Amino acid sequence: MSVDTDVQPDRRNRAPLILLVVAVVLGLALGVYWLVERAALEDRRAEVADRGADVMPFALEDTTHVFRPTEEGGVQSVVADDPDDDEQIALIREHLRDESERFARGDFSDPASIHGEQMPGLQTLSEGAGAIDITYVDQPGGGEVTYVTDDPELVDALHDWFDAQLSDHGHDAVHG
Repeated sequence: MSVDTDVQPDRRNRAPLILLVVAVVLGLALGVYWLVERAALEDRRAEVADRGADVMPFALEDTTHVFRPTEEGGVQSVVADDPDDDEQIALIREHLRDESERFARGDFSDPASIHGEQMPGLQTLSEGAGAIDITYVDQPGGGEVTYVTDDPELVDALHDWFDAQLSDHGHDAVHG
């Protein structure tokens, strides 16, 4: 009895193995990509926090930024995480009051120094500030700046600006 040593495996049986190998390789590549992107985002957030400490007098880690887009613009709030932290609350209020006055004049240099000159929406807001009604009010635990405009381009710029801040501030910011 002879044994045939030239038996070729059925090519159809290789297809599932090839698909499995391709799926594993793609999964690994996506995993590496996600890790690299995540690390870059965390690096960006650390840079923003460092620059923010030079501009914002309150402690970013002891406060929460809240961004609530509206049909006519949006509302930006900052509140102390501890409602009894009178020092943080006073610093928040002073900062937001000053910033709202600067923003009304088209001076967005503080957010630019924190988030970068190319921050989404920033240039449009600087150029169109005269068409935005910007008001500050004290709120329990902090303060709030409201932006109202009837210009759709400025509304979009405000929403882009809010989204960029939400991304850059990470867990220190929430969508309202």
